[in-house]
Amino acid sequence: MNAAATKPLPGIATLKAGFWTSRDADAVTNFNPTRRRNKGEGRCLRIKAMEDSPASSNQAGRVADHKESCLDAVSVNGHAHAGNNRGPLSTVGNSTNIKWHDCSVDKNGRQRLLNQKGCVIWITGLSGSGKSTVACALSQLLYQRGKLSYILDGDNVRHGLNRDLSFKAEDRAENIRRVGEVAKLFADSGVICIACLISPYRADRDSCRAMLPTGDFIEVFMDVPLRVCEARDPKGLYKLARAGKIKGNI
Repeated sequence: MNAAATKPLPGIATLKAGFWTSRDADAVTNFNPTRRRNKGEGRCLRIKAMEDSPASSNQAGRVADHKESCLDAVSVNGHAHAGNNRGPLSTVGNSTNIKWHDCSVDKNGRQRLLNQKGCVIWITGLSGSGKSTVACALSQLLYQRGKLSYILDGDNVRHGLNRDLSFKAEDRAENIRRVGEVAKLFADSGVICIACLISPYRADRDSCRAMLPTGDFIEVFMDVPLRVCEARDPKGLYKLARAGKIKGNI
């Protein structure tokens, strides 16, 4: 590819694609069309998307060669131009011309089939307060009673769905928003969804509560003193925090 073909054109913004390990504006994750996970394998591409304009709004975007290590890439919000601008980290490609599609099989029908009420039980509290332990015990009890439940554990969702998020305030908010949206879908399917996350900000929890009908969101606070949680320290987070090695994880 010659220099003229790779030279940026006016109105083109470099995007972040897929999962990125750094939230800095200058960090750009590579797009790997072969979906190989090993570094250096396959041909990597840097995605560039055209600004919205009558002439380019339906174009797939401009792609230039980029031969650094590869990572898997995924779309954001299901949009072809999804990603984040390198400058202001604002999402582009938000869904616009969309309409909710209803189906004759609704929440009431699914609840009748399962013989239970779909809802969200949101367990919040400090690290080490016993959120996951209580969630598992509750799930086992419901199972014994013939009730279908599913646990959205704060650590587990960061292995996949939220692996691109840090523990900064804005990322915590996005972490909770995503879990809240998934929990809402579980509840709508008729499942009893048990979400257990630190979720320290009331505003974030209230936003999740507002996603569901009144009475379908049950908040449980693990009222365990900090000294007890720190004495337990099952993940060693308090020790690391006291040593100044981590910030914001607890």
